[in-house]
Amino acid sequence: MRRALSSLRSPTELDVQHFASIVGGANVLTAAADLEPYNTDWMRKYVGNSQLAVRPGSTAEVSRVLAHCHAERIGVVPQGGNTGLVGGSVPVADEVVLSLGRMDRVLSVDEDSGHLVCEAGCVLEALQEHVAARGHTMPLDLGAKGSCQIGGNIATNAGGLRFLRYGSLHGSVLGLEAVLADGTVLDGLTALRKDNTGYDVKQLFIGSEGTLGVVTACALALPRAPASVHLALLGADSYAALLRTFGVARRRLAEVLSAAEFLDRASLELACEKLDGVRDPLPDTKCAQYMLVEVSGSDASHDEAKLSAFVDEAMESGDVVDGTIAQDGAQSAALWRLREGITEALGRTGRVYKYDVSLPLAQLYDLVEETRARMAPHGALVSGFGHLGDGNLHLNVCTPGAFDADAAVAAAIEPWVFEYIAERRGSISAEHGVGVMKPHVLHLSKRPPVIGVMHALKRLLDPHGILNPGKVLPPPPEEERPWRTAS
Repeated sequence: MRRALSSLRSPTELDVQHFASIVGGANVLTAAADLEPYNTDWMRKYVGNSQLAVRPGSTAEVSRVLAHCHAERIGVVPQGGNTGLVGGSVPVADEVVLSLGRMDRVLSVDEDSGHLVCEAGCVLEALQEHVAARGHTMPLDLGAKGSCQIGGNIATNAGGLRFLRYGSLHGSVLGLEAVLADGTVLDGLTALRKDNTGYDVKQLFIGSEGTLGVVTACALALPRAPASVHLALLGADSYAALLRTFGVARRRLAEVLSAAEFLDRASLELACEKLDGVRDPLPDTKCAQYMLVEVSGSDASHDEAKLSAFVDEAMESGDVVDGTIAQDGAQSAALWRLREGITEALGRTGRVYKYDVSLPLAQLYDLVEETRARMAPHGALVSGFGHLGDGNLHLNVCTPGAFDADAAVAAAIEPWVFEYIAERRGSISAEHGVGVMKPHVLHLSKRPPVIGVMHALKRLLDPHGILNPGKVLPPPPEEERPWRTAS
């Protein structure tokens, strides 16, 4: 059995028996067929070689599993819904997979103060439905909501579709419970809105990708569910026109603007081709760029009037050449399915090189156009979509029909794409995280002193390096990188 990292050892049959005594034999998986979904990421790009997945049912069980792994120097990969796109939730070699899926209880919802307390394994869509029945909404919405788990969302600081309205999880998470590498339980599961007593330790775990501790429960602030939601899709002939339209949206819609998404023609055509039931909402006009604008508020007639006035102004300016306003929930769902389904459509097409980046808004789409020109000799499809409201671009390079890695394509993209972003003071990861994909270019977004502090925190909280080894932090130059990509 292959070793996870030089300082860690592979689990043995004795370890399997010990874990079974903690979580029960049915929750210790060792069969190859059972382990396949734990070893392979959602995009089929990264593949590990774990021989063991453990499914704890409580924080106490997580603590006992980690205490054993810490004492025995066994690597551990915390895993939620395994919907990540940078290989952060799969083994790099033969580490133990710690799956949080059984820990899916909603512990409480306070409708007066507006907060939720739940375990880390709760699926995001289930939480959305649970709080909606009580007049609230989750501050997070993702295309993977049917599979992703809230603990993984927190560990990756997932952004999503309504970041513009509700901000990041750094603001929405009121309290956390997390287990450190040695099994110590940090119980910070308070729902207080204000607590000015020194270091805000929970922030260390938001976005840490399971490298500092395992999130087991959380308290989240819940916004009130809007009484009215209205959605428009607008088409433009250029990104510059789309950007001007976004400026009008910010001015015209202000307090009711809840989402501003964009996608290019390549993304729309791909979704229409690959996804059942998805159709071009503006079939008579083949626009270069599209923009989804959502408003939500407490007065339906007021909000609808504001959206209509905005659309009229945008079309009168000439920047918007076509558009539609959803007339009911079914039409809104169809428009969101188009936007949210692009990643799924890409996954059905072939090998996808995905880059989740942030850049100044004025320069955002330049990267797509320059990538498209650069990849033309390779016959690759290049699409761009993302969150216009927060400057987050999802750049995708796809080689249709081929899931095998293409060395020439990869060499044409990297490290060029990361250097391009660094030269413009952007971020190499806007919301997907670093995972196993980007530690070697972390220095392009973080200065050496910052990376030094990150290493110091890792040594303090996980001195033996058992938690998610090979992820986020760049390894020492001499350290072997044992992970492989799917072929």
